[in-house]
Amino acid sequence: MLAAMPTVLIIDDNAAVAIALEVLFSLHDIAALRAASPEEGLAVLARQPVDLVIQDMNFSADTTSGEEGVALFREIRQRHPDLPVILLTAWTHLDAAVDLVKAGAADYLSKPWNDERLLATVTNLIELGQANRALTSRLQRERRAKRELEQNFDLRGLVWQDPATERVLHLACQVARADVPVLITGPNGTGKERIAEIIQANSQVPDGPFVVLNCGALPSELIEAELFGADAGAYTGASKAREGKFEAADGGTLFLDEIGNLPLAGQMKLLRVLETGRFERLGSNRERQVKVRVISATNADLGAMIRAGSFREDLFYRLNVIELRLPPLAARPGDILPLALSFLPRGKRLHASAEAALLAHTWPGNVRELKNVMARASLLAQGEVIMVADLGLPAVHVAANDTEPDRDAIAQALARAGGVVAQAAAELGLSRQALYRRMERLGIARSA
Repeated sequence: MLAAMPTVLIIDDNAAVAIALEVLFSLHDIAALRAASPEEGLAVLARQPVDLVIQDMNFSADTTSGEEGVALFREIRQRHPDLPVILLTAWTHLDAAVDLVKAGAADYLSKPWNDERLLATVTNLIELGQANRALTSRLQRERRAKRELEQNFDLRGLVWQDPATERVLHLACQVARADVPVLITGPNGTGKERIAEIIQANSQVPDGPFVVLNCGALPSELIEAELFGADAGAYTGASKAREGKFEAADGGTLFLDEIGNLPLAGQMKLLRVLETGRFERLGSNRERQVKVRVISATNADLGAMIRAGSFREDLFYRLNVIELRLPPLAARPGDILPLALSFLPRGKRLHASAEAALLAHTWPGNVRELKNVMARASLLAQGEVIMVADLGLPAVHVAANDTEPDRDAIAQALARAGGVVAQAAAELGLSRQALYRRMERLGIARSA
C-alpha cells in the first residue's frame, strides 16, 4: 500500500503567499491546505490531521505587532502539542518569532523566504515527525506488552525495560506451565537465575521448593553427592547420610547453574533422572523416585563441548527442550538506567552526565557489574547526586561533557519532546541549529 502524501497547512491571509507555497510543495509531492485566518486554520486542524503548519504572524489589515501570530501559535500548541509549526515572519516581529521558537515552535523563516531552505526545513520536520510517530507507536506497544506481562505473570519484582528482555520474559512465562526442562544460556552476570525463579513462580507448582546448585562452585568429586545425596561412608568425610538437591527439590524446581561443569559421570546420572525420575544416593543401592523440573543454565558453548567429548549430546538435547537466550546487558540498553536506579538507596539519584556514562559503558560484567558499580558510587558520592567520578568507570566510556549526542540519544530526546526540535535541543544542551547540524550529519531525518 502506498504511503499517504504528507500534508502541510498554510495559515496566511495573503492569498498570493498561500498559492506560491502550495505550488512549491506540489512540485515536491507535498499536499497543501490553505486557511486565510486563525479561526479557519484551527477549524481545519479540528477536521483532519496534518503533518506540519506554516503560519503567518499577522492577519488583520495594518497590523504588524505579531500578537495574532503569537496567539495562534499558543492555541495550536495547546490543542495539538506535538504538531510542528513554522513561523513566517517579517523583521518587525522577529523577536516574537524567536520567543516562540524558545516556546516550542519548530523554526521561523523571514519573508521573502528561500525556497530551498524552506523545502529542506519542511522535509526534515515531516520525516522527523513520521519517525517520531513510528517511535511513539513502538514505545506504546512495548509499554502495553510490559503491562500485560506484569499483570498476568509473577515476575518476582524483576526490573526491566528493554524489548530484548521482554522477549525472553514472554517466552519464559509462555513455557513456565509446561513440565519440560529449560536451558537458559547467556554470559555470566546477566540474571539467568532470576529467569529461572520466574519460570518456577509461574509453573504448575509455584509453591514447591526452588533449589539451586552451582555446578561450577564445587569440586567435581563433590557435585554428584550434592545432586543425588550420599549414604554414610560413601566417601571420605561422609560420616552421616545426607540428602541431595534432587530430594530437596522434590515437588518443585532444581536450578543447575554452570551445567557445563558437571563431570561426565554426573551427566550420565542426571540423564537417567531426567528420563525416569529415579536415582540412588552415592553408596546406596536403594532407588529413590522424585518429581522435579530441571532448569539449567550455562555461559559455555555446549556444542563445542559436545564436539570435544566433554559434554554428552543426549543430555544436551534432554536439557535443551526449550532454550532461553538471555542477552548481555550491553545488548539490552533499555534496562541499564532502570536497573541502576533500582540499585540505589532511597534518596540517591543520578546526574544526567552519570546516566550518559552508564549508557556508554560496555558492561562486560553485565548486571552483576552494574550492581557493584552502583553500590560503590552510593558510598563515594558526597551528596544525594551521583556524578560521573563516583561511578569509577574507565575514562574512555565517560561522556560527562559530551556535546555530540549519538543517534539513539537524539531519537529518544525527540520522542520525549514530541518531535519539537527546540525542546529536544534544550534537553540535549544544544542550540536548535547545532541539533539540526548533528541530525544532518547522522542522517536521522532521511533514514528514519
